[in-house]
Amino acid sequence: MLRVVLAQPRGFCAGVERAIEIVERALRKFGPPIYVRHEIVHNRHVVEDLRTRGAVFVDELDEIPPGSMTVFSAHGVPKSVEQAAAERGLPVIDATCPLVAKVHNEGRRYARQGREIVLIGHAGHAEVEGVIGQIQGKVHLVQTVADVGRLQVADPEKLAYITQTTLSVDDTRGIIQALMERFPATIGPDVRDICYATQNRQQAVRDLAHNVDMLLVVGSRNSSNSNRLREIGAELGKPSYLIDDADALQAEWFVGISSVGVTAGASAPETLVQGVLDGLQRFGETHICLQDGVAEDVRFRFPAQVADV
Repeated sequence: MLRVVLAQPRGFCAGVERAIEIVERALRKFGPPIYVRHEIVHNRHVVEDLRTRGAVFVDELDEIPPGSMTVFSAHGVPKSVEQAAAERGLPVIDATCPLVAKVHNEGRRYARQGREIVLIGHAGHAEVEGVIGQIQGKVHLVQTVADVGRLQVADPEKLAYITQTTLSVDDTRGIIQALMERFPATIGPDVRDICYATQNRQQAVRDLAHNVDMLLVVGSRNSSNSNRLREIGAELGKPSYLIDDADALQAEWFVGISSVGVTAGASAPETLVQGVLDGLQRFGETHICLQDGVAEDVRFRFPAQVADV
């Protein structure tokens, strides 16, 4: 008997649910095609499902025909993209997660105070590129404590930090501590301002790892928060695997395993989790139980263009 423990919470967060529903509402109200700049969220299955319904995902705005309804992804976009869309007269629905928009606002506020900004995040991530592009002023991207040691700033008394929402609270706290030790006058938001969903899912994995032999994280390779969930399991000494869906399950993982924890990144739909639970039955009889955890009830308002759909 394989004991399967489901993490609580797991899967979609409010920002992801909102972004996906924005595209769905836009398709119903305006009809296909609806053009989406970049993946609406980082999950292949979600993107493919929306594509079959008439969403067209593009890398750049110049791929969008004039006058076509355009959606910006949950990760946010740089000011330059907003301006380019306006110059082309594209009707835009902004699906940026409100918690990412909060980081934009914090960065702009610090920049107006004449501060250089230290952004703690992953180079190349869509959210990070959007944040940097929203701030007028100098932004230093740091990914590690070692990066803090290499920082060259104009005025150590005029620094502020902000963080990518999907980072590990623990990793971020260490970088912030290094930053404060080197530049004591640095200001920034409370570490608790990091996305509630990121924190809740990471804590659930920490709790889960103490009670199972192995961890499965349902999510895409390009999902920052999903990768971090797998890393946390591994750091706690448990074999941990990031899988797209049930097809990725491998029999050799289960040799000598009597219990497995299952969670999902914030952009992974529950249907994929259920598929994995079904797939686990290939390796023997399963007993599924739900871990105690935080019940999330956060909801965000929709943009005016689709609020009435």
